[in-house]
Amino acid sequence: MMKVVVVTGATRGLGLAIAHQCITDGYKVVAVGRSMTGQLNLLLQQYDGQIVFERYDFSDITGIHSFAVDLVKRHGRPWGLVNNAAIGIDGVLATMHEKDISKLIKINIEAPVLLTKYLLRSMLLNRCGRIINVSSIIASTGFNGLSVYGATKAALAGFTKSLAREVGKAHITVNALSPGFMETDMTSKIQKERFDSIRRRSPSGHLASVEDAAHAVSYLLSDSALRVTGTTITVDAGTTA
Repeated sequence: MMKVVVVTGATRGLGLAIAHQCITDGYKVVAVGRSMTGQLNLLLQQYDGQIVFERYDFSDITGIHSFAVDLVKRHGRPWGLVNNAAIGIDGVLATMHEKDISKLIKINIEAPVLLTKYLLRSMLLNRCGRIINVSSIIASTGFNGLSVYGATKAALAGFTKSLAREVGKAHITVNALSPGFMETDMTSKIQKERFDSIRRRSPSGHLASVEDAAHAVSYLLSDSALRVTGTTITVDAGTTA
């Protein structure tokens, strides 16, 4: 029987690449997102039976418990959870609207913490599992106009370390992935000049791809990473070196 891996924010960009990599690695993927996309639909057609789509909007944190319970009933206890779903709102703190600050905290912190809380129960019963929280290099480097976003990603990195200590004896690993800037929908709003400046920081002159980051997730889900927990793997083409 194939192990089940839940990937949130799996309809595009990094989440889609992670879902595809998990399929390649032989997992059954539960791809969670707000709405179906053409790219995800192609995966569903190509790998019928190995990937399913579950619709959920993580701005509704009150429904996460029911969603998690139903997910386990339909697809079985998960082996892995990749908390990738997030939003990015660009803007300096002094002029950012309070509702945008609240939205960032709700979707980027509260939602993954709650989803982990309820899916973790199945892993504890199985006494095994993998949890991967997608953070960002912004959590440690900072970036003008992304102070609140950076705070949410730093919160996930801290959550990762403490949770790893809580569940380690149950043979569950908890790690964070810290991608650098990649060409995705989230980064498409960054001005070209700023993006080119970021690219020049890389020793190779290139940015990491979503596939590069997905390979790191592949490793963290694997048996080879049995003793890797409470850490953050950075995939940024060396821009923070």
